[in-house]
Amino acid sequence: MYRFECDYQEGCIPPILERLAQTNLEQTVGYGMDPYCEEAARLIKERFSCPDAAVFFLTGGTQANACVISSILKPYEGVLCAETAHINAHETGAIEHSGHKVLALPGREGRITGTQVSVAVALQGDSEHTVKPGMVYISMSTELGTIYNLTTLSDLSMVCRQNHLPLYLDGARLGYALTSPVCDVTPADVARLCDVFTVGGTKQGALFGEAVVIVNPALKRSFRYIMKQQGGLLAKGRLLGLQFAELMRGDAYFTYAQKAVNQAMRIRDALLKKGLPLFVDSPTNQLFVILTDEQLETFEDDFAFEVWERVDEDHSCVRICTSWATSDGAVTALLQAIEGLE
Repeated sequence: MYRFECDYQEGCIPPILERLAQTNLEQTVGYGMDPYCEEAARLIKERFSCPDAAVFFLTGGTQANACVISSILKPYEGVLCAETAHINAHETGAIEHSGHKVLALPGREGRITGTQVSVAVALQGDSEHTVKPGMVYISMSTELGTIYNLTTLSDLSMVCRQNHLPLYLDGARLGYALTSPVCDVTPADVARLCDVFTVGGTKQGALFGEAVVIVNPALKRSFRYIMKQQGGLLAKGRLLGLQFAELMRGDAYFTYAQKAVNQAMRIRDALLKKGLPLFVDSPTNQLFVILTDEQLETFEDDFAFEVWERVDEDHSCVRICTSWATSDGAVTALLQAIEGLE
């Protein structure tokens, strides 16, 4: 069985496993104050050209999103995002649980625009009877595997700053986005245009973990208090620091991400060659294709995909997802199966 359901089914990249074994009996201080977390933070700041940023390590994406958003918003404020955004569609109301409303906007292929943010702010006006937009959440890549180009991200950033709305970029799949063949955004652009962003580990070669990078000085204060209150301050914090240090060392983070994207592009080319319609044309490691029930059934014995949504009575949108560990053999087998479809 070849599994293409998601990008976090394997363990971790070999250097992390090796380093964990080598350092297993070392004693370090806890809660992210150890040398490994310090090294990882330094490497992240160097790679994203944000030397004055503050870096914090959490165990998972939902936890990171909840901590960041609740640390920024006032009690009467909400977070603007695309209707398909992870915080709106896949986090079981984690943001609402913290007391803040998710203000979802129609998202074209998973993205929102600066114009939409401007309109949302204008519509709210100064009415104390409605939730006030207090920040903007986007992801890169998006929930549908699409990305923001430099023009759209710059425009969104400008609108956010004009309206004093912090821009938060969820980078759970940031490496896959930045290594996409059509991406013109650099790591330095991400830090320059966003107030806060995350560097995802869970989906990108770590056993677990997300790095929260706070660029805006006004948002750094007391973030560790939020982490502790929400169960995000890991006692054995060095496990996170060590993993991100290995991901950042020698650009491994982007090298492994590039491999996943390359594998996905092989599959994408085969889908298009076969004439199979794409639900959305995503240029990253997540592919969304529309299959008939009969076509989907032919894959079931040898391949596992995620059925994303039902399109009509006879068709489903299926997500095919590669990862940093997806092998040439698995992709070749899938290409042969696609070619053999009736």
